[in-house]
Amino acid sequence: MAEVLYRKLDELTDDEVYAAYAPPEPDWLRVNFVSSADGAATLGGVSGSLSGDADKRVFKVLRARCDVLLTGAETVRTEHYGPLVLSEERKAWRRAQGLPEVPVMAIVTRTARLDPGAGIFTEAPRRPIVVCPGGLPEVQLAPFREVADVIGVGTGGVDFAAAVAALRERGLRQILCEGGPHVFGSLIAADLVDELDLTVSAMLVGGGPYRIAEGFESEHARRLRLRHVLQAGDDLILRYVRGSSDE
Repeated sequence: MAEVLYRKLDELTDDEVYAAYAPPEPDWLRVNFVSSADGAATLGGVSGSLSGDADKRVFKVLRARCDVLLTGAETVRTEHYGPLVLSEERKAWRRAQGLPEVPVMAIVTRTARLDPGAGIFTEAPRRPIVVCPGGLPEVQLAPFREVADVIGVGTGGVDFAAAVAALRERGLRQILCEGGPHVFGSLIAADLVDELDLTVSAMLVGGGPYRIAEGFESEHARRLRLRHVLQAGDDLILRYVRGSSDE
């Protein structure tokens, strides 16, 4: 059993935070979420209301570490995602690792009801990817082919195992998912999640909001191992990696 690291986040340098999130394997899929202490994924309809400076610091490190940022269309709309950009310091770190300056953005959509003229497409520093079910009418997809690569996998819904395989075939092996809850639930159901990075915000929100994972019920619970606890005031920033199924 690996030793669990417990530190105060503000005592760590940026290099130490990068090192704390080093992926153990070349192919790795991590999910990053924030939740309230009572399990809510949103406050006032958005996750950003639960986040603070400490959570954002880790959030930016995780983005800098990935090859592709995977997120659902509803999260893009609700959280007002723009083009994927990084600070000059984050871009310099990526260059030093032999990586392109920014990751690729991949947006999961069941219906292709997105605006191909939005900045997330037209102002993207690298050509984004639209992940959708196979068989959507070409009239819906044609506008996106002008501004993005389209990966069509699955019938009636996105086949997430095939989508992840397609991303890795493109050399996008380190995958970071930022939600939303239905995408996370689908990844769990498909047994694709290697790591959960969870910030527990010291708030009580009450009933109503989503949990961080929604949708399909997984056939089997997956055991996780705690790798570190970073304290930021009253908030906890947790890193879990998957354990063996027989633990």
